[in-house]
Amino acid sequence: MDAAANQSWFLRKHVDGSVFGPLRFEEVRRWADGAQIAPHDKISHDQEIWQKAPMYPELGMDWLVEITSDRYYGPTTLGAVREFIRLGEIGEETFVINSCDGSRRQIGELAELAQEPNDTFELSANAPPATPMSIDVRDRITDLEHSLFEERRAFDELEARYRELETRYQAVLARES
Repeated sequence: MDAAANQSWFLRKHVDGSVFGPLRFEEVRRWADGAQIAPHDKISHDQEIWQKAPMYPELGMDWLVEITSDRYYGPTTLGAVREFIRLGEIGEETFVINSCDGSRRQIGELAELAQEPNDTFELSANAPPATPMSIDVRDRITDLEHSLFEERRAFDELEARYRELETRYQAVLARES
């Protein structure tokens, strides 16, 4: 991602659509590590093609926080997990899952969190506020409804394609008879 370092980047917040930038990619990385970038936020270098932030491996958004046995927050960074601990949103008994290797451990067992980060930094004045882990139920319902709509649309397209191929197949069989 050497080319990315020389480009301008933009962050679009999922919650309200606000856009931050232009930024250097290193600043985007610091924001992700400081919990300023949530899993549904998107980034772009041209403001035309937007991708969810976790799609960029350079951001290190490799961790899922297990809020309950069936509710997770993430993917996010270890720096964001540190911030959630500092804010009192989670504790050492909370489980996290490394999405790269699938390991599930309690926060208290993670040596990576016991160490202070290698680089301390100040966030710029125009940085978005830290994104809390709490997910608005209405937003989650909207996301699920959108996903369901997309799945139904894809299913309908496949079903129509199947019917078309079935008709063509029956026509070939009829000609051969």
